[in-house]
Amino acid sequence: MANAWRREKRDRDMVLRAQRDTEGTVADAIDRILDKGLVINADIAISVAGVELLGIKIRAALASFETAAKYGLEFPLGTRMETPAWQAAMVGKENCPQCAKRVPVEELMGEGCPWCGWISAKVKRTHAIPSGNGHRPEEIPQVEAR
Repeated sequence: MANAWRREKRDRDMVLRAQRDTEGTVADAIDRILDKGLVINADIAISVAGVELLGIKIRAALASFETAAKYGLEFPLGTRMETPAWQAAMVGKENCPQCAKRVPVEELMGEGCPWCGWISAKVKRTHAIPSGNGHRPEEIPQVEAR
């Protein structure tokens, strides 16, 4: 009987309880909202005796320019999209698997991560298997034709 009581007490003590992450800051919340985006849709109607007196429709989106461009959100008229900042925002970026920093996809897959040195399998494969005579093209001296 005592063993059953101990087992029951042990099982009760092992129950996982939900815990709230209290380490988040306002900066973390803003970073997440700008990264993922926030959309607010609201329809407000004021009516008396079944007759609508006032109707308000609110459609708002809050996101970074990069996120907005990725999801195809419309920008206000007059937005100059030829600026260097816009051109940089339009480049597709991914998180590095090792350090989680945002890096342009072409750079990440073609060269690797400039922050931590992570190298993609594609780059490892191209450097590991030399083509032709076993030398990389930059190792072969150029010979002028006569």
